[in-house]
Formats: sequence, C-alpha cells, structure tokens
Amino acid sequence: MAAETQSGRKLFVGPRVRRLREQHALSQTALAERLALSLSYISQIESNQRPVTAAVLLKLAEAFGGDVSQFADDTDKRLLGELDCALQDRTLRNAPVPAPQLARMIEQAPELVDAFLLLYQRHQRMQEDYAQTIDRFYGELGDESRAQLMAPLPHEEVRDQFNRRNNYIDRLDRLAEQLAYETMLAPGARAAALRELMRRDCGIEVVVSDDARGRAGDESALRRYETTRRRLWVSAQLSDAQQAFQIVTQYALVRHRDAIEDEVREGGYADPATQGLARQGFAHYFAGATLLPYQQVLTVARESRYDIERLQRHFHVGFETVCHRLSTLQRPGLRGVPFYFVRIDQAGNISKRQSATAFHFARHGGACPLWQVHEAFSQPGRLLTQVAEMPDGARFFGIARTIERGGGGYEARRKLFAIGLGCELSHARELVYADGLDVAAPRGVVPIGPGCRVCPRTDCVQRAFPPAGKKMIADSDSESLVSYRFEAD
Repeated sequence: MAAETQSGRKLFVGPRVRRLREQHALSQTALAERLALSLSYISQIESNQRPVTAAVLLKLAEAFGGDVSQFADDTDKRLLGELDCALQDRTLRNAPVPAPQLARMIEQAPELVDAFLLLYQRHQRMQEDYAQTIDRFYGELGDESRAQLMAPLPHEEVRDQFNRRNNYIDRLDRLAEQLAYETMLAPGARAAALRELMRRDCGIEVVVSDDARGRAGDESALRRYETTRRRLWVSAQLSDAQQAFQIVTQYALVRHRDAIEDEVREGGYADPATQGLARQGFAHYFAGATLLPYQQVLTVARESRYDIERLQRHFHVGFETVCHRLSTLQRPGLRGVPFYFVRIDQAGNISKRQSATAFHFARHGGACPLWQVHEAFSQPGRLLTQVAEMPDGARFFGIARTIERGGGGYEARRKLFAIGLGCELSHARELVYADGLDVAAPRGVVPIGPGCRVCPRTDCVQRAFPPAGKKMIADSDSESLVSYRFEAD
C-alpha cells in the first residue's frame, strides 16, 4: 500500500530520492541492490511515475541514514512558500510566477531552488547593509529617497529589458518597416522626405540649423523639440542619415506614443528617469528599424554574407548602425545570425551591450583584456577577427573595429569607441570574415572570460585581480607570470 500524507494523498518523492542518491554517489543499480528492489522500480520512483509504500519509505530512510521526515511533503510546501515569497519581490520580477511552474521547479530542480533561495537571502542581507550604509553617509532618509539611491541604474535596467527581449521589439519593428515602405525612403535622401512627413502627419516643422545647438544651450545638441511651437531643431552638422535618425526618433515619440508607452509599461520601470531613458531607447529602436527595414536588411545581409561595408554603402549608414541592427534580427520565423554587439571606450567601459547569443558580458568591472575588441584601439580603422573560447567551452567568432564620432572642425570634440560584433562559432561560416577558417578545428583560439571578477581560469597571465569569493594561495617561495593564484573549484 502506498504511503500517504496526512491529507490522504499518495507520496511521490522522486526528486528527493534522486538528489540523495547522487549525494551518496550511488547509481540507480546500486540503490536498487541496497534496497532489494528492481531497477525499473527505482527508475519509476525517481521519475515520479510511482508513489512509495510505507515499507519502501522506511528502507529509503535507512539507506540514506535519516528518518522518514526527510521525505515529508512539508519540505516541498516550505520550499514552495519561500520561493513564491522571493519571486513576489518586485525588484526581481514584475509579475508573479504561476504556482504550477513553481511546483515544477521544486520537483525537477530542487538543488537550483535551494541555491536561488540562498542567493536571495544573501541579496536581502546586502540590501539591508547597503541601506544602513546609505543612512550613515546621507543621514536618516525617508523610504522614497532611500529607494531611489538603492534602485538599479536606469541604463542597466533598460539594457537588461532589451536583452531579455533578444534585442527585438516586434511591434515597433513592424511599424517602422511599414513606415519605411510607405514613404519609400531612399538611402542618401531620407531627411527631406521625413521633414515633409513630420509636417504632414504631426504638424511639426523641422528646422535643420546650427541653432539647434545654440538655442538649446548645448554645443553638442543633435536634436531639440519645442513642444509649444511644434518645432523640431536638428543639427546641420549631421549627415543625411543622422538627420533622418533624429527626425524619425521624434516622429516615434509623437506619432507612436501609445505603442512606446505600452512597451514602457511592460518593462515595469518604476523610476521616472528610467522610464524616460526607456522611451528614448524604444524611439531609437524605431528610428534604426526605419532606416534599416527588417526584411530588406536581412536579404542584403544574407546575399553579402554579412559584409558590413557593403551594408553601409547600400543603406548609407555608419559601421555602428549596421552592427547594432544586425544584432536585432531575431524576428520569429525570419531570424538572422544571432549576434552579440558591444561598444567600449579606451578605458574598457562598456557603453552598449546586447546579445542574442550565450556570450557572457561582465556586469561589473572591465571586460576581459584578451578580447580582441580592446586591441582595436591599437590599430584604428582596421577590422580584426578572433576565435575566442569562454570558460564553459563555448566558442565565438568575433570582429572588432574602432569608430569615431563628432568632429566637423579642428577643435571640435570627438568620441572614439571600439565596436565588437560576434556569433557562436557554428554560425561563422555564414560570415564573409570567416572565409578560410576551419570552423571544426580553428587555429589560434584565445581563451577569454566574462571579466576577472567572475572568471574561473587559474592560469591567466593577464588577470588584473582575483575572482570574487575565491580563496587565495599565499606562497612567497614561488612566483610565476600568473599574478594571482587561487584554489580552483
């Protein structure tokens, strides 16, 4: 007779039996022999296809050195309650996880649930310590002021939301594609057509003038919209494509305000600054998708084997614009190569990053110095390639090149960045830049990591500091090129 809980339900203990068996380094065959049961019976118990009887429950308790309470249903109920409570935290999720999904998590991956709950407890303690530090530094603050200081940085919150969407916003992308086809925007002559569109559809006058800078009180201003006068100033220092980008950005904010607000609400941004940054991000997405309509870009990209210079010439846009657009081609049923895209400065700060791949970006601290995107600064304007391997064995093919923005005069301010674009090695053969590369056995694979603070490599000679949470090995009687030595997992 199957063992029953106090509520009368049959007792299924599959995940707990499997976990205990693995912790004791037993195979299913060995456990079956220890319990004097058939292998198929053990398999059915572990897969929750069969409940346990009272006799088997006692045998299990004896085999694993405990009592039957370790198999009690109360354990799952406790985990379910703790997990539900943690995922109700709106700093983690904007919507609750359905109870059936929580139950499946506990049933199928109890070790991961335990690890998540431990991390959440540590997260709460760190939040409390951080709140106390803020109070000591700033004095006693109200809940609202403290919450603002403790909130995630706006650009990180917006960036993470785009990454969760695979950098593809379907509604805005299709609206932009429709606009591009309806207005028949011609590369190289977009700005004039968009000025007329703004006048006709929005009743907004577009003025291209250097006054866009002076009137805004900012010598670097690119666009300034006067709401009351319904006048949009765009800098005359911009190219036709850059002017078009600024015009259609404002068009999106006015004409498709409802669609953008829907996306902002879906993102669950609570902070006004984050909401404003998200609106700008969605408007920029719309502008880029208008200048580079999805299906047209994908067609040319495939025909040219993702040759960025050919795409630049075809659409009359810059290197960064093409790379950014290629990283968003993830429309269901019509996907391009899944790319990661990154923009860094000479200090290694990442100002843009998004990925439709499993590439690991460092969330804190600098990126891996062995990544070829850093070397681009030493060879300005030259396109570099690299096959890199992450600590988990995943391999990526990437390209990198510097770009310069600003200028227009000898004393004009300029910005220098390096752009990185890459894909998993299995997709490399689709890129013209990988011609001659043996994808199955590439030469010169560079071992990189997501950043020193989280990289587990023990033999990296370029490591800037040891990984967080690792115990250092102190040995003054030996020395090597590896600056920091620590115990491996």
